[in-house]
Order: sequence, then C-alpha cells, then structure tokens
Amino acid sequence: MPHPGQSWEPEGKPTCQAHEYVRDGTAKLLTLFRPVTGEVRAKGVRNAPNAVLHPWLKDQLTEILATLPEVTLPEAARPVLARWETWLGHAPREPLPPLRLILIWDNLAGHRSYSIVRWLFQHGVMPLNTPLSGSWLNLAESLQRIIVRRALAGQHPQTPDEIIAWLEETVAAWNEAPTPFIWHGKRRERRLRARARRLGGSPATLGNHQLIAA
Repeated sequence: MPHPGQSWEPEGKPTCQAHEYVRDGTAKLLTLFRPVTGEVRAKGVRNAPNAVLHPWLKDQLTEILATLPEVTLPEAARPVLARWETWLGHAPREPLPPLRLILIWDNLAGHRSYSIVRWLFQHGVMPLNTPLSGSWLNLAESLQRIIVRRALAGQHPQTPDEIIAWLEETVAAWNEAPTPFIWHGKRRERRLRARARRLGGSPATLGNHQLIAA
C-alpha cells in the first residue's frame, strides 16, 4: 500500500497515490540490534518460522561472539552483571561457558523452545524475554519502526521482494552512521525541557523516574 512521505513535484501537479489495496504476501525483517553502538544486523524474509529465524540467529550470534575478547577471569571474579547467577537467580545446574552476551527478545513460544535456549546457554548467551504487553522494552522494535518509515516513505511498493530490498538497503545506510540508543539520553532531556516550558516550571521540579523491569 502507498506510504505518505515528502517528495518534489511540479507546481500545480501534486503527486497522486494509487488507491488500490492488493495483498501480495508479507515482508518481515529479522533484526539484531545493539543499542550501545546502534549497529543493526538484519535480513528481509517472506516468513519467519523457527526454521528460518533460528539458523539466522545462530549464524549472527556466532559472528558476534567471535569478535569478543576471550574471558580469562573465573566466574566468581567477574563483575556481578557478567555472572550467570545474577540473571538465572541461582547458580547454573550444569557447567556453562562464561557469560558473553545478553539477548533481549519477545516473549514468543518459539523463543522458549528447548533447542534454541540450550544452544544459547552453551554459547554463553543469556536470553531475556520482555514482559507480556511490554514489547516497547525491546529497542529492536523501535529501530524497526525507524527503518520501515525511512524505507517506505512516499513509495508505492508492488511486491514483498521490493519491500525487502528497500529495507535491507535502508539498514545498510543506517549502519554507515548508526545512532546509539541511550535510556534517559538527549531525547528525554529535550522532552523534559519542552514539558517544563508548557508547565511554566524548571526541569528540576519534574522529578526523575526510574524504570525497573523484572
């Protein structure tokens, strides 16, 4: 379907969008996002069952793990947030490699399958599920909204494959100058200042809010 966006047209001849709606399949974007750097790993697909998602995820995580420095400290000497017990709530019940990555994803049935969860543990990756009705805590979804808006603004795609190509091109352009996502960063400060102006007060009087996800 057509998507709104800015464009340049001859004076008196505004651009027209087709009104027909034709459902010709779907396009999905498998996404891995690192908020601290803004780096995105993504792949467009027509559908995303476990047979498609899990092999892609394993390949991408294997590449990422290969770039990380080797862990030499014993478990007890590592920082608290780098220990399995911190996230599991108890000591591992079987030997596990050092914890290397925290993977945050949606609370879907496929994400809790034994095979993928065991593979993650065996490779030093701790999966954390966002709470039900709390998908906004997964910043990959916020990033996807930005990518989709940039890829489809003012366009009239004809096929899912065309959409997939545009999405992947937009991801490549994003990675040339990625934007880190920081909780309580500059965007929040701007919102606080704008709110203070509306209320006629100072940002300091509005208080601070801490987000705690269990």
